[in-house]
Amino acid sequence: MIPGGELRERFSRSSGPGGQSVNTADSRVELSFDVAASAALPDWARRRAVDRLGGRLTHGVLTVASSGERSQLMNRQEARARLADLMRDAVAAPPRARVATKPSRAARERRLADKRRRSQAKRDRNFNAGRPD
Repeated sequence: MIPGGELRERFSRSSGPGGQSVNTADSRVELSFDVAASAALPDWARRRAVDRLGGRLTHGVLTVASSGERSQLMNRQEARARLADLMRDAVAAPPRARVATKPSRAARERRLADKRRRSQAKRDRNFNAGRPD
């Protein structure tokens, strides 16, 4: 859980739905979290997050913007949820490596039999095409 004190919010006018109220209300939210300098994350989580989010970080800061709703409150909630999802995925344990296996003998034989059958069907179609009886 990221403490609220480490989050920075910026509000601006949204280009999304809302009609005339878009021109007057600062409903767009930009939520920033300094991943590289966060005291809330343990060292291992900070390193993993910086590695995995490298392309999204600007000077170690992760920024998420939300302007899909008319309400500033709903945009704030959406931005916080997206930031939490990003951070959860970034610090999650890496997936297990796949163990390579060989296809079974029966599977190889089925594959080759299917290839032979398909090849024969194409040969038959091509051989008989356009020939008078």
